[in-house]
This record gives sequence, C-alpha cells and structure tokens, in this order.
Amino acid sequence: MIVPRRVALRSLFALAVTAFTGGALGRIASRPEPGVSPDPHAFDEMYRGHRILGLSGPGGRPTAFVDGRPLHLMRCADGGYVTPIDHYESCPTPLAATRAAVDELGAALLSPLAGAHGAHTDPTGGSPRGVHA
Repeated sequence: MIVPRRVALRSLFALAVTAFTGGALGRIASRPEPGVSPDPHAFDEMYRGHRILGLSGPGGRPTAFVDGRPLHLMRCADGGYVTPIDHYESCPTPLAATRAAVDELGAALLSPLAGAHGAHTDPTGGSPRGVHA
C-alpha cells in the first residue's frame, strides 16, 4: 500500500513535535527548584569582605573555604560544627560555622594551617586561632 506524501509528512511532523516536547519537559522536570541546591552543604557568598564557599567533600562531609583557603570543620557531639578559628561556639550548620570563623578573622587572612586538623598554630608567628595579620 502506498502512503500519500501528505500523510507521511504529517506523521513525521507529529513525531518530531512529540520528541522535542518530551525532551524539553524532561529537562524542566529534572531541574532542581530555584534556590534549592542538591548539595545540602553548598553555599557560595561574600560575607564581610571574604568569599566563603562550602560543599560536600569526601564521604559527604562538609568542606569549607574562606578566600580559597580550606577551613577545617569539625562535627560536635550536639550535631553542630566548630572550626579551628572558633572552638568555643557550636554552630548549627557548616555555613554558620564558616561565618563565625569569618567574624573572628575580621579583615585578616585565614592561615593555611587552619585547614589541617590538629594544626592550630602557625610557625610563621600567626595567631593560635588561625589568624594572619
């Protein structure tokens, strides 16, 4: 049986429209909601003159950076977080702990050793709290 050209073209057009619409709707449906990050520890912002960045690191543990330098985050027994910069206040989230560290830093730079667990002093004469003048 011979299919008229008009029927074949309509069928091809309908097939193309269906494929395009399905692909577009699939991308829209799989896109996360605006303002909602798939990474529960993700943040990237300027805070008091410092760029702070957070993400999930190895094993899903939170990782934080202040002006590109790593900031070690430690989990507390109460579920909060502390940093080498501020061991005295448990913060509820990695973002809050990073902001507390920046509050302590002021205009100073974060010591390269503040990213290493257990290294709380700087041999070049910096503060024992990880602060460089």
